[in-house]
Amino acid sequence: MSDIPDIPDVADVIVVGGGIGGLSAAYALARQGVGEVGAGLQIAPNCTRILDEYGLLDEAKALGVVPEAMVMRDAVDGEELTRLDLVDLERTYGFPYMVIHRSDLHGIFLRACRRAGVELLTDQRVVGYADTGVGARVELADGRVEEATVVIAADGLHSVARRLLVQDEPVSSSYVAYRAAVPIADVGRPVDLSEVVVHVGPRCHFVHYGLRGGEMLNQVAVFESPKALAGVEEWGTPDELDAAFAATADEVRAGIPLMWRDRWWRMFDRDPVMTWVHGRIALLGDAAHPPLQYMAQGAVMAIEDGWVLAEHVARQRSADGAVGWVAALAAYDAVRPEHCRRVLTTARAWGELWHLDGEQRLQRNAILRARDPHDYTFTDWIYGPTALTPKDEPPMYPTIPLDSAALAAAP
Repeated sequence: MSDIPDIPDVADVIVVGGGIGGLSAAYALARQGVGEVGAGLQIAPNCTRILDEYGLLDEAKALGVVPEAMVMRDAVDGEELTRLDLVDLERTYGFPYMVIHRSDLHGIFLRACRRAGVELLTDQRVVGYADTGVGARVELADGRVEEATVVIAADGLHSVARRLLVQDEPVSSSYVAYRAAVPIADVGRPVDLSEVVVHVGPRCHFVHYGLRGGEMLNQVAVFESPKALAGVEEWGTPDELDAAFAATADEVRAGIPLMWRDRWWRMFDRDPVMTWVHGRIALLGDAAHPPLQYMAQGAVMAIEDGWVLAEHVARQRSADGAVGWVAALAAYDAVRPEHCRRVLTTARAWGELWHLDGEQRLQRNAILRARDPHDYTFTDWIYGPTALTPKDEPPMYPTIPLDSAALAAAP
């Protein structure tokens, strides 16, 4: 990013990673003066609030869709279980819930970085990191070494920088995702694009919503792979996709033929870690907190990470413009790991809830049907303003035991 005037050829900040987390962090820091594979993303109010602050929300809304409701249905019988009124949700939180193509959001941040003067380097693979005590350095695959005051490692699920802090590996959920983003004219069935719909079923779920102003339909089909459970190396294959959704409702089965069958995404996360900073090196995004997708907060958390770090940079800037990086990184490390731990563990729990079978499925359905569409008990902790300090973090939602549901007696 920008040069430090009194230390020639040493960058202020190097951000490793050109995904949404890396670009959004680079842009957030640039604002403080320091420097098409995939498909849809859901962007909740805790993220659109940040996009609005950046002056990017109108561009995002023009490229995406602002739906009116989020609806959860049973994947077996198609029955509606519960819904969120997203129009009222925007009134409640002050910012919209929207859906957008991943490449469109990536492009928004790429253009913003260019406007802000961020130096963008492509085809650079970082293979090593080192803290120098007064800064940090990265080693590139071609043998070159780059140094900076701070290095932000947004290098994804298989982060090299993470090894400085913990010797862990990605955790397989044994679930796999198939995706499709297709022109709405090719869908062949009526779809209400004012809704984000998720069908939850035994060991599977199916999501659809509109993209690009309603010109495209995004679909995601997720299921537990029997081959993965059996230890077969090639798992999550198209034959398993068809079998997983064979007994689902008509609306779900109608979407399965549209799924891309030449690629699929095995679903991994990592166990939470509560320290993200190693000297002058800080993890960000999936390098720190790769989640399962059940809360639709993966990209959101990465964008929040960059915003929080930049806010603390601003707070630690002296009158002469120098940044107290040790304090800024410490403040970032004090608040973000706990928030993201909550999201990671909740995503795992929600995945289990979505995929219940038998009597537990019926109990879940009864609890969801009893929910008021305007009850935000379960969203206040996540959709409200992003916490800058631990004391700002809101309390978690209450848990409702499945066995508290009253089921109708069988005839």
